[in-house]
Amino acid sequence: MLNVYFGDMPDAIYNTAVYFKNTYRDQWITNDYSVRMIKDVDRSDVVDAGLIQSPVLGPITPLQLSGGVKTLLLIRFDRNHVFNASTCGDNCSKWILDMAKNRKVLINLYHVMDFGADDFKIRVVNSGVIAHNMAELIHESIPYL
Repeated sequence: MLNVYFGDMPDAIYNTAVYFKNTYRDQWITNDYSVRMIKDVDRSDVVDAGLIQSPVLGPITPLQLSGGVKTLLLIRFDRNHVFNASTCGDNCSKWILDMAKNRKVLINLYHVMDFGADDFKIRVVNSGVIAHNMAELIHESIPYL
């Protein structure tokens, strides 16, 4: 299940780009799930662990991926920390929900991410309430943002 903490969270990692730069592993990039995620979010093709072909930037390294993809990779592979997912665009929300299908995922947000029109289950950690759709999530976030 996805768990969201809105607002300041002392233990959350806010500068995900710097954290990613110092912690990512090559196998994160070449993992089948990651390859699909990078293609979907950044529209880029993973050639190998050190080379990604971007339609906008040309050949890039993993360090030049978008902040959203870096944060998604951290959420996927570093299960010991909480990350500020406000670095992600709404195009990352389906990936966050997907990762939370089979395990508990906790993210920190400073905005209400659009998780789409379909029903979902997102626990707002601040209050303990489970939101089932965007209207409920927005309502539940108001006191914390």
